[in-house]
Amino acid sequence: MLRIDQTCYEQLRRHGEETYPHECCGVLLGRVEDEDQRLVTSIARAGNTRTDSPQNRYNIDPRELITIQRQARELGLDIVGFYHSHPDHPARWSSTDLAEAHWLGCSYVITRVEKGQARETNAFLLLGGEEAEKQFQDEPLEVVAQIAETKTPA
Repeated sequence: MLRIDQTCYEQLRRHGEETYPHECCGVLLGRVEDEDQRLVTSIARAGNTRTDSPQNRYNIDPRELITIQRQARELGLDIVGFYHSHPDHPARWSSTDLAEAHWLGCSYVITRVEKGQARETNAFLLLGGEEAEKQFQDEPLEVVAQIAETKTPA
């Protein structure tokens, strides 16, 4: 299950509206409670570096991803998933989404943006033991008012 803070949920949907008719993309930050539950307490917007087809493809520059990962670690957060939008297409993963997803055990969130308005948001968990076996599984998505921060011992 993916539990996402209400503010983060609204931010990622708004990101899709702002970049319409192109796909937006970003990183879900938070923590893993156990293998079955990822908590999103923050998002990091990323630039879509696709120039060939940004209206139906996205790419996050690896250097930007490393920067986001470093900043997250400094805040005591982990990358728990990724998000992107599907302008005027269903909030379902495509064969391209699966081919380009590589973070096994992470959540992938897709928002359908219809005529500039975020309509539907779904989550999928990337499973598999290795690249050749990877597959998306529908993942329950729960939006919560606020996710409590856990304090790490000093």
